[in-house]
Amino acid sequence: MLKKLTHTLLLWLLLSVAAPYAMAQTQELELAREYYNQGDYTKAEKMYEKLINEPRLFQVVYPDYLKILLAQRNYKEAEKLVKKTIKRNQDIPTYEVDLGKVYLAAGDKSAAEKQFDKLLEQMKPAEVIAVANAFVQNELFDYAEKAYLKGRTLAGNQLEYNRPLIALYTYRQKTESLIPEVLNLLQVDENELGYVQNMLQNSLREEAALDALEKELILRVQQNPDKLAYNELLIWLYIQRRDFYGALMQARAVDKRTRSGGTRVMELGTISLRNDDYQGAIEAFEYIVKEYPEGPYYLLARQKLIHAREAQVQNTFPVNKDNIRALIADYEALLTEVGRSAQTVEVLQHMAGLYAFYLDDKEKAIELLQEAINMPRANANLIAESKLTLGDIYLLKGEPWESTLLYSQVEKSHKDTPIGYDAKLRNARLNYYKGDFELAQAHLDILKLATSREIANDAMDLSLLITDNTGLDSSTAAMEEYAAIELLVFQNKMEEAVTALDALLKKYPGHSLTDEIYFQKANIYERMGKFKAAVDNLQKIVDNPQYDILSDDALYRMAYIYEENLKDKEKAQQLYNDLLVKHKGSIYVAEARKRFRKLRGDVVN
Repeated sequence: MLKKLTHTLLLWLLLSVAAPYAMAQTQELELAREYYNQGDYTKAEKMYEKLINEPRLFQVVYPDYLKILLAQRNYKEAEKLVKKTIKRNQDIPTYEVDLGKVYLAAGDKSAAEKQFDKLLEQMKPAEVIAVANAFVQNELFDYAEKAYLKGRTLAGNQLEYNRPLIALYTYRQKTESLIPEVLNLLQVDENELGYVQNMLQNSLREEAALDALEKELILRVQQNPDKLAYNELLIWLYIQRRDFYGALMQARAVDKRTRSGGTRVMELGTISLRNDDYQGAIEAFEYIVKEYPEGPYYLLARQKLIHAREAQVQNTFPVNKDNIRALIADYEALLTEVGRSAQTVEVLQHMAGLYAFYLDDKEKAIELLQEAINMPRANANLIAESKLTLGDIYLLKGEPWESTLLYSQVEKSHKDTPIGYDAKLRNARLNYYKGDFELAQAHLDILKLATSREIANDAMDLSLLITDNTGLDSSTAAMEEYAAIELLVFQNKMEEAVTALDALLKKYPGHSLTDEIYFQKANIYERMGKFKAAVDNLQKIVDNPQYDILSDDALYRMAYIYEENLKDKEKAQQLYNDLLVKHKGSIYVAEARKRFRKLRGDVVN
């Protein structure tokens, strides 16, 4: 018992003596760090030189002491410190990296490379991650890569350290190494498709890199026809490049091989239609109708096929009324085949739009929409959309009070939904047409925060148009007249609108609306099939640096007209190139680049 008490007393005495000593060391360490942080390396070095010999503090003192020695260019002492540390810790290979770092700092690149190569040569499998991390922490990325590749050799597995290498290649933008690495991962595990897409999206930004990925993917698809992940990645790549037709071709090829019901083709058709690739959408829906007449997508594909043809006709100027009548006949044939029911409400809505906006048969359009709205068990969203179309037709008839009544009904019934926001946007436009800009802005301020990006962008554009052309002018007369002309355009009174726009240019010379007027005239002339007149008005915007806001819009539209309507491929190519060079941040860049490459003769799917 006495012996035990004596031992306890001795331990207490030792701790009583050691505690103040340890506290003093801690205070010295804090002071050394303060000197270090203040850049007073001389004082810090003296204190660290003393503290480094304390085993308890070694791990926290060593990194800062080494940095100070290198900052002071005291390379001999730094080398001595690291070698001493290596000798004491032979089982920790990362200190070997520090020795090479000292040689690099001293300007002895040869000695550093020799040191790093020696470390890699002697590296054991269990040390790979630690060594590679040490190289990464010291921004010696080439050696980090070598460490992983050496580790792969040691493991005898060509996919070992695959993810760290992918992360390293992504960070360094080494696309030539990244591409085979991610594709090799996909080769063994197709479930990694999402991860591979994320890494590629973070890394591939240049056209050359995208070209390289496409080339390698096409090769692997040919070599591994059963690896559907390669096809899916190629589809994803085409969508990133806005090459929707190329994506559709891949989806169709996969579906023919797997007979999977056409789901992916249907998705690609919808994406193509949403992005104005009408021909691609038409081919997609035609495929579904032909290949799966008994499938779950047949009716929807039949409807969307006519929708795609409708969009193509509506955007081929001047619009051919015979083609409009043919579309109505197609819709009638569909209704005869499947019947008039809740499933065909959208068909009635589209037919009404064609009758009202292209054949000027507003009463027939109203009749069809009333039928759609009163259809038993119809989808509430489709009924709401039919009401919005009916509101538009009353605006065509010059009965805006009926329009706003219908828009407001949908706003109320579909509050805080995309359809409700669409209704509010139409009410905002209606107020804009009437010249009530304050009420229009009240609607638009809410819509700028809408969850639908398309509606938010449209609201922002209209809001800026009003603000830019009324804010600095005590009179809103010019803006009111321009808004009234936009209503004429909506009502398809094109000749009347052009005359009014010309009068506006003469009445308000040099007004801030001038670029908008030229752009609107170009839009009208294009719809009328007067393409040369359209280009002339767009050229006025491009030539005047004051019209910078619409410059890229005008340049892209000019190029498109030269390509599609005037059939001057050389001029179109030149204009697409001008846009790519002068407006690198434009929303038209991806499409302009695709069209430019096609005109240049590149192989574009």
